[in-house]
Amino acid sequence: MTQKAFKYRFYPTSEQETLLKMTMGCARLVYNRALAARTEAWYEHSRRVGYSETSTMLTSWKKQEDLQFLNDVSSVPLQQGLRHLQTAFSNFFAGRAKYPNFKKKHHGGNAEFTKAAFKWKDGRVFLAKCSQPLDIRWSRQLTKSAEPSTITVKLSPNGRWTISMLVDAEIERLPESSNQVGVDLGITSLVALSSGEKIANPKGFKAKRVKLRKAQKDLSRKQKGSKNRQKARLVVAKVHAEISDARNDFIHKLTTRLVRENQTIAVEDLAVKNMVTNRKLALSISDASWGELVRQLEYKCDWYGRTFVKIDRWFPSSKRCGHCGHVVDKLPLNIREWDCPKCSTHHDRDVNAAKNILAAGLAVSVCGANIRPDRDISKRQLQKTSNGKKQKPKS
Repeated sequence: MTQKAFKYRFYPTSEQETLLKMTMGCARLVYNRALAARTEAWYEHSRRVGYSETSTMLTSWKKQEDLQFLNDVSSVPLQQGLRHLQTAFSNFFAGRAKYPNFKKKHHGGNAEFTKAAFKWKDGRVFLAKCSQPLDIRWSRQLTKSAEPSTITVKLSPNGRWTISMLVDAEIERLPESSNQVGVDLGITSLVALSSGEKIANPKGFKAKRVKLRKAQKDLSRKQKGSKNRQKARLVVAKVHAEISDARNDFIHKLTTRLVRENQTIAVEDLAVKNMVTNRKLALSISDASWGELVRQLEYKCDWYGRTFVKIDRWFPSSKRCGHCGHVVDKLPLNIREWDCPKCSTHHDRDVNAAKNILAAGLAVSVCGANIRPDRDISKRQLQKTSNGKKQKPKS
């Protein structure tokens, strides 16, 4: 059994919308107050505050006269917000994430309900303090035996209501295939496969850039706090949603196709966060969404019984000749095709890189080797100078 989330759109009644917005507002208030209390305790008293202390604070806040409205909503989303804050701090102290930020009202909102705060009856969802079931558009039906363990209600900045249900699902493995593929990620071609196929990058942001710019310009001219500004903000949010929806749809279809057709998939372990520091390529790299593509490949391979391999990010997949193994010293990004100086084999840069990624991935999957560049240790490790400072190795 695998935990799987099913996301649907729903349309709340006016009473449900009022209650859900109030619940999300209370959850946001509790989260921000707890974050402020934990930050203040650390900087002023050098003391760490955990989940149990913030839970006690929530009890005291409910007793305050100016916060009596916290008692009008379900307590479960408030407690879940504190648990999410605890997770955010755990990730921060472990070095996996940045320091938690305060939640903002205009970014929409969400509320998480556990089994104690909702009822699942005859395929309908009844949330706490709601007498009527949610009007859900079932784009795909849950299995009869499936029962949600957690339900998350989200309001997007563009006004879209969605509900995500976490269930234990039995995922059928795909039949084994003899195909193996190496995937090289790029900008002009989103992916180049070791089979020689190139899949063009749809560049969803570029397609909507003019429309987004016009909407943002209209928003900047509206008076803050006015109704017209709220309408203009909604238009901008809808354009962002169009870009995001198109990108996610394309990536889901592409990754599903790759997983269905191939038994083994090899990719590079790219440091996308470091690559976007290049201001000339940051927009294109972010629009390509390499990180999301690799993430989907990884979990879909796990679901359907495929082999997913990441090779070392320092492996010279583009500069290595796939025929003789010779590694050239330099290969600028503007050179898309090149001839090997040793064996004179003509290479397409991206396809050659995909073939090398597949070969390295097969070596990793077979022997567990960590593929590194074929250079002397003294050349590829940082060396210390006489004054103790680190410098890059000389080429």
